[in-house]
Amino acid sequence: MRDRSTNRAGYDRVLMAVAATFLTVSATSAFAQAGPARSSAAELAIEAAIPRPEPANVPPPTASDFKLDSTATLPDAAKATEPRTAAGTPTEKAAEPKPADVVTAPAAAPPTAATAAPAPEPVKAASNVPAADQPVADKLRELMGAKASRYFDRKGERAAVEKFYAAREFAPLWTQSGTATTSARGVIARLKDAAAEGLNAADYPVPDFTAAATPDALAEAELKLTASMLDYARQAQSSRMHWSQVSYDILYPEHPTDPAEVLANVTTAKDASAALESYNPPHKLYKNLKAKLAELRGQGEGPVMQIAEGPPLAFKAATKKQPAVTPEDPRVPQLRAKLGVTENPDDTKYDAKVAAAVRKFQEGADIKPTGVLDDRTVKAINSPKRDRQIDTVILNMERLRWLPRQLGAPALNNAYVILNVPDFTLKVMQGGGEVWTTRVVTGKPGNHATPMLTETMKFITVNPTWNVPPSIIYNEYLPALQQDPTVLQRMGLKMERARDGSIRISQPPGEANALGRIRFNFPNKFLVYQHDTPDKHLFAKDERAFSHGCMRVQNPDQYGATLLNIVLPNEKYTAEKIRGMYGRGETNINFPTPVPVHITYQTAFVDDAGKLQFRKDVYGRDAKMMPLLKNSGSRDLENVVAHANPSYGRPNGSSLPSNVAFNDNSGPSFFERLFGGPATPPAPVGRQQQRRVITR
Repeated sequence: MRDRSTNRAGYDRVLMAVAATFLTVSATSAFAQAGPARSSAAELAIEAAIPRPEPANVPPPTASDFKLDSTATLPDAAKATEPRTAAGTPTEKAAEPKPADVVTAPAAAPPTAATAAPAPEPVKAASNVPAADQPVADKLRELMGAKASRYFDRKGERAAVEKFYAAREFAPLWTQSGTATTSARGVIARLKDAAAEGLNAADYPVPDFTAAATPDALAEAELKLTASMLDYARQAQSSRMHWSQVSYDILYPEHPTDPAEVLANVTTAKDASAALESYNPPHKLYKNLKAKLAELRGQGEGPVMQIAEGPPLAFKAATKKQPAVTPEDPRVPQLRAKLGVTENPDDTKYDAKVAAAVRKFQEGADIKPTGVLDDRTVKAINSPKRDRQIDTVILNMERLRWLPRQLGAPALNNAYVILNVPDFTLKVMQGGGEVWTTRVVTGKPGNHATPMLTETMKFITVNPTWNVPPSIIYNEYLPALQQDPTVLQRMGLKMERARDGSIRISQPPGEANALGRIRFNFPNKFLVYQHDTPDKHLFAKDERAFSHGCMRVQNPDQYGATLLNIVLPNEKYTAEKIRGMYGRGETNINFPTPVPVHITYQTAFVDDAGKLQFRKDVYGRDAKMMPLLKNSGSRDLENVVAHANPSYGRPNGSSLPSNVAFNDNSGPSFFERLFGGPATPPAPVGRQQQRRVITR
């Protein structure tokens, strides 16, 4: 037996090994401070409260993920004793003596005598900073040190800005010799025009460089403009609110801005205003709504005011025989402001420009475009309905920011499928134009709402089997079986008991199958898809929200032929060829290249004829978004946690192979199938009463 001193020595070695491991992790964490900045603790708490799906490509955490906030304040005692370099930054501490038998990370080189003693004066910027800008650069260096969080509350943006200005030795970007540059004027103009994009210009305050007479004021204005620019780019690209704040059944790919990329892109562009504007969605859907927003506002936002009633006003251009007729009226200045006629804002003359603005307004309001200000036109200008339309257009522009920047598959000439739930319409797009369209039936409001998502269609199934989801079995089938044990047999459904005692109910392929003859599969976490239906009569209705969440397609054979001719052009599919495959055997047709599918919720859109259309808010999502956009009072609406929805507890269907049976959340209600119309099922009993199942 070893003596106690030997045991003690072994115990000491264990302790030192543990200490070495801790120091190694600490050193790694300190090194990670120079890497990409992470969210603050407050932001992480907010994000944790929002139900979001777990990305599949997230790497496992490392020691660098467990690091202290570099912006945290040190205790005064620590500040007083911490050695600092000549630039005023903390030096690395000398390594503690280690026993010879303990393996540790290589120690940093000990500081020299020159770095150990603080220099009396800060290091001056390099000589390539113009002398006239050097005082501003010195002030920027100071502000980006201890006070950067005053301007940039996001750690990622703060780190990118610090690196950007350090690389230019803190020379000001937006001014030269105290005067605003061309780039600064372009960015300011874009920020002031944010309302044209459906954004709020007040969220992006712009400094007055002409009033900044000192280096301190110029440095403050510099950072304020940089912060507003980054806010604009982020919200223009990713929206002012995250989609998870609206509903738990929304899932779109994230596409956040990279602040370093924004800084590089805008500051090196020939036209800084255009570069910043490019962060808005590039889709035709968005650009069409933006144009209609301008029309609704009469080419200008204008204050909310009422135009008084009065005699008709008409401008008549000059002719060879008569001079121009330009009536005057005290209402004209208000009319100019309301319709966005900025020239001569106080002029009371109803001139050609005012008449042209009235004519343009009349065109958008379905009034004969005469250019005459009559009673009907005045009422339309004063209509609260028009203000509601403006709000609705802005909401829908926000939702379009959630969509991917690239809607189509490049390998398929940018082909994609887009389905608009409130319009109950599906379209196949390719090469920037519409290829085919059809009517659809979507989910009922409430727990059966069709989710909003972006996924890729990977295959279609001809003669599908309907595997009844457990939610429908519990909520509908078992209560009905208690009343009539023969209902499943009469409906052509099969009930099987697995070895583990679970029950599986399915409907074989056939004409009466709830999924019809074809199912269009784009695996997703909500387990919804598009399919045929034996109940064709619902397509005749204007509002078609009747399903359990899946989307029923009116002409599935034509839909299938359209898609297959895009992904398999050499196979020459037709609707007749697909109908010839109908039978009893389930067949999958795989897509060599997946087709993107976008399920959207556009209550305002521009149709093929260029007319602005509005649709009913069937799921109440406009009502949910409106107060978030209008009443938040926060510059970062995506940080507003305004929901109390449970997260979806369903498995991720995106990883399922093509031959795996789906939990088909589709088809009409069991009682609709049984009795031919809607019915309220009996309340579940026993075991069913204890289960809370969300169905789609």
